[in-house]
Amino acid sequence: MIRRHPFISVLLVLFFALLGWVWHERVNLQAFPDIIAAYTAKEYCSCRYVENNPAGYCRGYVKQYVPTSAFIDKPQSSEVTASGLGRTRTARWMGERQGCRLVP
Repeated sequence: MIRRHPFISVLLVLFFALLGWVWHERVNLQAFPDIIAAYTAKEYCSCRYVENNPAGYCRGYVKQYVPTSAFIDKPQSSEVTASGLGRTRTARWMGERQGCRLVP
């Protein structure tokens, strides 16, 4: 089969190598969607409420190639909620010494 269809043989080898890599990295790949929302919420909270930067600057600071589907900034409670890739995370400013933390 290899001599008759070398292109298909190479594609099959690459496909099985990709499947092996995905299986090996399955735990990390499952955690990836949560990282997008958590990073956006925490970094925006730190930029806005710890460093006291304007909202427009902080939105540009946390912009990523993977888009967030929802973003809510609540200045009255110093809380930020971000959603991306189907996951939602919230970060809250805890105080001057603690900074921002992700809310469970």
